[in-house]
Amino acid sequence: MKFLLILGSILVAGAGLFFIFGTSKNLIIEPKENPQGDLNLTLLRVPEPPLPTSTPPSPPTAVDITNQPPLQDPPRVVKGIYATSWSAGSENKIKYLLDLIDKTELNAIVIDIKDYSGYVAYRTGIPEVRAAGAEDQIRIAKPNALLKRLHDKNIYVIGRISVFQDPILAKAHPEWALVSSSTGKLWEDRKGLLWMDPAAEPVWDYNLKIARDALTRGFDEINFDYIRFASDGDLKNIKYPVWDEKSLKSTVIKNFFSYLRKNLPQAKISADLFGLATVNQEGLGIGQIIEDAYEYFDYVSPMVYPSHYAPGFNNYKNPAEHPYEVIRYSLDEALRRLENYSSSTNLEVGLKSKLRPWLQDFNLGATYGPEMVRREIQAVEDSLNSASSSNAFAGWLLWDPANVYTAAALQNQ
Repeated sequence: MKFLLILGSILVAGAGLFFIFGTSKNLIIEPKENPQGDLNLTLLRVPEPPLPTSTPPSPPTAVDITNQPPLQDPPRVVKGIYATSWSAGSENKIKYLLDLIDKTELNAIVIDIKDYSGYVAYRTGIPEVRAAGAEDQIRIAKPNALLKRLHDKNIYVIGRISVFQDPILAKAHPEWALVSSSTGKLWEDRKGLLWMDPAAEPVWDYNLKIARDALTRGFDEINFDYIRFASDGDLKNIKYPVWDEKSLKSTVIKNFFSYLRKNLPQAKISADLFGLATVNQEGLGIGQIIEDAYEYFDYVSPMVYPSHYAPGFNNYKNPAEHPYEVIRYSLDEALRRLENYSSSTNLEVGLKSKLRPWLQDFNLGATYGPEMVRREIQAVEDSLNSASSSNAFAGWLLWDPANVYTAAALQNQ
């Protein structure tokens, strides 16, 4: 089955920043994975802040406190919100987010450690990160102190790492980056961003070191995003320095998943997948198969934003207007696949993956006020209640690129 999605250019304003969607285009998802990667897929998550035109000065070197222990009694069901590293480093913004968490059912926050720009939020002391220039734009001066502040309020803290979309690392190590076969220069997607070859193991190691550093600081979990092949641009013009273009993309991505688990055996780790990975079994042309994530991650977070489903999905002319139905169907299918996978494999009892979807708290395709956001949450909870195992779900996460959330959609504390 083919899904056709037409996304128009749209501008979202908030917190003094503007977030721009890519150029309008017709997109087709093929049912079979093509190792050559000629699929052009733009079911991307909500845009993030644009890259700055100039690098702002980093704050003066600050003396941080010692590394913190992880939260001693983490919540079984996480109800979280996303914060950019800019927000996490802003006193006014973090006060707003903490107040929201204090007053509502929220108990967790996802903070960018390395975002889509490639910049790392704070000074890690990792030589490879410093040499790449990824610490040239410090946003969080005292990450350990921030973790203590959050943990003191019993807030579960998830550090997010954007992996293969990384303009900073691509410029520092073009030998690991995607190259344009026509120009010989670094390949750019439709937003002008640079990508790493997902088969390049030095890229795996680079991100692993960032994750390990974050865990030693006291982050309770590491969330890996952009764990896929590039999908938005002239894909036929890509030259891969490492991938042989014969093995399946899903094999490459699964190998990366396995590498993370092998090297982070005791850590809590999670994976962000496209929402359509819940219903598509062929990798979506980007290498994401949900069962592969189930095998290696504690939590799998499909981005089941209704606005990102194709017109006509399940016969809905505009899926964004049907948040409950779209999310419930997606999670029910993801749950069925999780239960089938668990029963057909010999996974160790200690590593049982759980679903924890991303939900949209932004306007796209429809206005998402309190009722619409609450219907998304209700879909998650109803799917949980229908599951044969109460341990199948681990909560939900809200995404708004401006980090301004619909408090009226949340239950009071």
